[in-house]
Amino acid sequence: MKLLIGVVHVLIALGMPILMVGLVNRTKALWAGRKGPRLMQLGWDLLRLLRKQPVFSVVATPLFRTGAWVVLAASMLAAMIAPILGSIAPLEFRHDFIFFTYTLALARIFLMLSAMDVGSSFEGMGAAREASFTAFVEPALFLLVGAASVATGQSSFAGLIGHLHQAESFRWLAAPAVAVLFVLLQAEASRVPVDDPLTHLELTMVHEVMVLDHSGPELAAMQYAAALKMTIYAGLIAALLNPFDPLSAPLACVLASLFTMAGVAVAVGCVESLVARLRMSLVPRYLMLASAVAALCLGGAGWLEGSR
Repeated sequence: MKLLIGVVHVLIALGMPILMVGLVNRTKALWAGRKGPRLMQLGWDLLRLLRKQPVFSVVATPLFRTGAWVVLAASMLAAMIAPILGSIAPLEFRHDFIFFTYTLALARIFLMLSAMDVGSSFEGMGAAREASFTAFVEPALFLLVGAASVATGQSSFAGLIGHLHQAESFRWLAAPAVAVLFVLLQAEASRVPVDDPLTHLELTMVHEVMVLDHSGPELAAMQYAAALKMTIYAGLIAALLNPFDPLSAPLACVLASLFTMAGVAVAVGCVESLVARLRMSLVPRYLMLASAVAALCLGGAGWLEGSR
């Protein structure tokens, strides 16, 4: 059964990014009164890019050419650790959440290195913003993991997230934990209000300015990796809220996770339709707010478990 659940996990992790982006775009189109693109439009765009011949800068080194694939591979590896179906993940071991965090950090490093490798001042500016903004992501995630560890006593990522709903303090921690994960999704996937994936003004871009020189298959890898990061955090929210055990009720667990992830995509689209992007100076404060909420979760979990 665990092998079958692992296969389903891989299929969801690799297939949902295309649907997630489609749901976000269709939600934004509905708010704007437009028909919008098809749900699977990202898949067709990726296929189109894979058939194109890439164009490289004359100053680019092999680091630029391999950076996109390292970003994609690291994001896929992180997706295999993230427990999107609850208490089980294909790659699960003690304290694997540390490996998960720094796998995403490795992807971020190669994203910034490949951006700076072409010698563009605009891409260097985007890399600097990426480094400064996402520095606030890791504290929020580790504080949230600490709260889950206090509440559950588990040591693996799947155990922490998948069993949190069984803890006595879950009803107090669920809402703030979901809010923190939603903010981390916006930061890691470069979504509004942290970043705007549709902007074309270099002075205001973060992620998009770093991939300006990518084309063809390399650009497809970068776009898919960004969608995969959004799917990872949507899967963590789904695992946190999923009341079904993947071993005793696998079908109900899979359906609940899929519907929750789809709901997160709709929520992302609603936020991007109703909220403007934050000014650059306000983005660190927004991410620090997530860390503060995660710290309150940790303090609240410690107090609730200590009072039992």
